[in-house]
This record gives sequence, C-alpha cells and structure tokens, in this order.
Amino acid sequence: MSETNGTGNVLEGAVIAVAGAAGPAGRAALKRLAEAGATVVGADADAERLASAVDDARYAHGGATVIGDTVDLLDLHATRDWANRVEKDFGRVDGVVHLVGGWRGSATFAETDLADWDLLEKLLIRTVQHTSLAFQDALTRSDRGRYLLISAAGASRPTAGNAAYAASKAAAEAWTLALGDAFRKAGGDAGPQQAAAILVVKALVHDAMRAERPNAKFAGFTDVTELAEAIAGVWDRPAAEVNGTRLWLTEKS
Repeated sequence: MSETNGTGNVLEGAVIAVAGAAGPAGRAALKRLAEAGATVVGADADAERLASAVDDARYAHGGATVIGDTVDLLDLHATRDWANRVEKDFGRVDGVVHLVGGWRGSATFAETDLADWDLLEKLLIRTVQHTSLAFQDALTRSDRGRYLLISAAGASRPTAGNAAYAASKAAAEAWTLALGDAFRKAGGDAGPQQAAAILVVKALVHDAMRAERPNAKFAGFTDVTELAEAIAGVWDRPAAEVNGTRLWLTEKS
C-alpha cells in the first residue's frame, strides 16, 4: 500500500503534475488534489486561463501549494524540461494527471475530415507520449507514482462520425497501458510499485454546460467534480490493483 506520511492521507505531501490544467476538468482536479494536501503543478498552453485556474485552487484551499507552468506539451524537449523542473523544485513527482482534451467529429463516416485526425493526434496522442516519456523516471522513483489518462467510452465503441476522436483515444489508451507494462516489469516479483491507469467516462459535464442548456439531461455524463474525486481516489488503492487497468466511471461498453 502507498505511504501515508503518518497522516492517513496518501496524497498529503505528494507532488502531482496536471497536464491540461486550465479546462473545467483541470480546474476541478487542481482543487481536489490541493484539498487532499498535495503540491499541485498545473501545465497548460493558455497562460491566462491557467493563471485563473491556479488562483481558484489557491483561494479554495488557503495555504495550498498550487503552481502554474505554461508548457507546450507538443514539444518533447519542453515537456522534459517541465518534468525535470518539477522534480528539482519539489524533490519528487508522485503523479501525472493527463487532462489534455479536444474533440472533432462529423455527421457521417464518409464526411470525416482527416484534418480532424491531424489535430486530435497532436492533442490526444502526442501529449500523452510526451508526458509519459518525460515523467516515467521520476514516477518510478516515487513510492506512490501514478500516471492517469482520462479517456472516453467511445474508444472502445467508436461511432461512424467519431472515427478520428475514437481512434485517437484508443491509441492514447494503448500507450498508457504500455507504460503500465513498463511499471510491471520494473516491479519484478514484488509487483508494480507505480501504476498507469485509465479513467473512462462517456463525456464530462460542468456547471457552465448546465447553465447553457438547462433542459439537457446529460445522461451518463460524469461531472468534473466526480472525476476529480475519482482521480484522487486512485492513490488510495495499491499500485498492483490499478496498474494497467481501465477504471470505468460510466456504464462499460
């Protein structure tokens, strides 16, 4: 079981990097992880939105250490620099939460625009490749290292108009599971001491969406606060239990 530093809280004193921290899910994750006592370092390409998200988390949890770094996660060198900087500044990295998102779709399969693939391959696959490669060594040095990908049920059951999106998500899942296998092999006979896992949602919903569409049901959607709670909860479970798994937050497809 992961170390609790005598507090009973696995995340107390942990250092967690959040990629894609400026969106609604990122904001919720920053707040929840800060609430749990973690030092949280968020990265996003949008400096203004990131600063707002960091300020919100700090305000919600006075005294929490929440940092924002403007990072181009499409640049492997910049991502490695970020990972090295986080470990140097705080002495450890205990988790990476990957929340970089994006969506493009079409009415039919025949109308698929391959320009959508070009965009989604960068947002949904390349950023996963870069963050996982950049942080693997630091996570391996942690007694509670976790790499968490947020994915979509559509990766397992793609629809005709979502070919580019579903294929991108499926590739990101495969990459994350490969990292999990690396953790498994590193653990040897004792089993993995770190974990790479996938949290699967149908789609996400937040308060602004509800305000814009007050009559919408959002059936099966996961609220970003529920996602943040599930993210934090992964550290409560042994690495061997969650490594290389898909954790479904919606009906399994």
